[in-house]
Formats: sequence, structure tokens, C-alpha cells
Amino acid sequence: MEPYQNAPTGDFVLPFDVVDAGVRGRFVRLDATSARALSVHALPELAARVAGEVLALSALLGSALKLDGRLTVQTKSDGPLDIVAADYYGASGGKPKGVRGFARLDDEVTLAEKPLFAALTGAGSLAITIEPVRGGQTYQGIVDLSPKGIAASAETYFEQSEQLPTLIRLAAAPVFTPGSKEPHWRAAGLMLQATPGVRRGADDWDRLSSLAGTVEDLELLDTTLTAETLLWRLFNQEEVRVLPAEEITFRCDCDGERIATVLKSYTEAERANLADADGVIRAKCEFCGTVHEIGKARLS
Repeated sequence: MEPYQNAPTGDFVLPFDVVDAGVRGRFVRLDATSARALSVHALPELAARVAGEVLALSALLGSALKLDGRLTVQTKSDGPLDIVAADYYGASGGKPKGVRGFARLDDEVTLAEKPLFAALTGAGSLAITIEPVRGGQTYQGIVDLSPKGIAASAETYFEQSEQLPTLIRLAAAPVFTPGSKEPHWRAAGLMLQATPGVRRGADDWDRLSSLAGTVEDLELLDTTLTAETLLWRLFNQEEVRVLPAEEITFRCDCDGERIATVLKSYTEAERANLADADGVIRAKCEFCGTVHEIGKARLS
């Protein structure tokens, strides 16, 4: 058996189990990955925090499924921050596990210093969609957005769809470095969940979820605090089995050829309306910022 290697400082998911208690968990910390994902659209800090939390949640949920396709976490609501979406891609076709994210905020809205989550997003829903590449069917679960935030909404999803006791903690924050005007965004999350079909003591879940609930945002996000040290802080009275960390990177599967294929189904007049003065249709990916240029030759 190969010796255990500590998780990296960032851009990983670390699975773990509290075996005797019948509880499993995952810890995700994104650094360069979240910074890249949140750099495409300049958002006010409060809105970017929500987008970062959704990004971390997609990594927690997607990596738990051993997915070869895509898992999408998306909010739709009637508030100023009306859409937030994040995709987790499983490793496939030589591509690594990765995430990407997007958020839309009403440009006309000036956010108060500390608006409540409910005021920022308004009423709406949180949808989790699973699209496997091989085998199985697309699945989607939808719950109402909780006024308490993204983590509370995700806990409600598991309560309603899986009937599994679940605790989720999410955090996102900007890191400012000397010489840089733009913040470097980190995002992180911790998920604790009862293992299906495993017997537990009467107070095991209550005890462990209470311990996990004490975790601070700074502990989740601090890259100088190792993942193993954080788990020891939380569960030092328990026997925790830590599995190898899984690397997470930024990944966007936008495809200019796929866009061209869609445009071929448009009429010539419709394509003319979409084209710039030079006759080229330019489609910008909202997730990675890439501008795909589709000329007439590609549409013939």
C-alpha cells in the first residue's frame, strides 16, 4: 500500500469517513480554480460570495457521485442576483475533473452594505441536474431557495430527495495581494452525511453534525491550514479515515464547432442579424470568457 500523501493546499476534494459512526464526509477547498471561475464577471463582493459557494457545492456533490458526465447546480430567482450556476465535470476523455461558474446580477441595482441572502436572490429555486455520459438517465431535483442561503437550500434538497441527514457548510471570500487591484477568490465547503444502510448509535449523527457545525469560514478557506489538521480539530475524539485527495481544476467545455452546428439550423437572415459588420458571428462563453468567432465559411 502506498503511503498517504497530505492533500494539497488548494483545488482539491478530500473524502473522509467516520466509520464507527456510519457517517461520511467531503471537504473541498478551491483556490486558483475559484479565482479563475470568478474572474470572468466582475461582481460585487456579496454576489461573488454566493457564486463562490455554488461553485464549491458543485464540487462537493459532483465528486461524490464518481460522475463521468456533468452535474449542474443552478439558482433561478426574482431578486437582483437572479441566476447563479456552476458545472462540475467528471474526468472523461482525457480531461480532468473540473468546475466552472456563472452569475448574473442586475446592473441597475446598487447593493446595500450587507443585504440578507433573501434580499439578494429573492424568491426562487435551487436545481441540481445530473447528466451522465454513459448509462443512466438525466436526473433533476428542485427545491425552494432557503432564505438562510445556499448551504441551507442544499440541506433541504437532501432531506426531501434522499431522506439522508446532511450538514453542509460553504464559504467564499476575496484575498487581496500587494500589487494586485483585483481580488483572488477562494471558495470552500464541508459536507457531512449519514451513510445509507449503516446503523448508527442514537446520538452519533447529532454529535458529529454539532462538531462539524462549529467550523469557521476562515478555517475552510485558509490555505495554511491543512485539510487533515482541520479534520483533526473537528473530530479529534473520533476515528476518522481519510481517503486520497482528488484534484479539481477549472474546466469549461464550450465548443465553437457545436455553436456553428446550431447556427446552421438558422435561416440566412437570422444569421445576418447575429453577425457583426464584418460578417462574423461572435459568441462569448459566459463561463470562461472565450469569444468563438464563426465566419460564413464554417456555416456553409
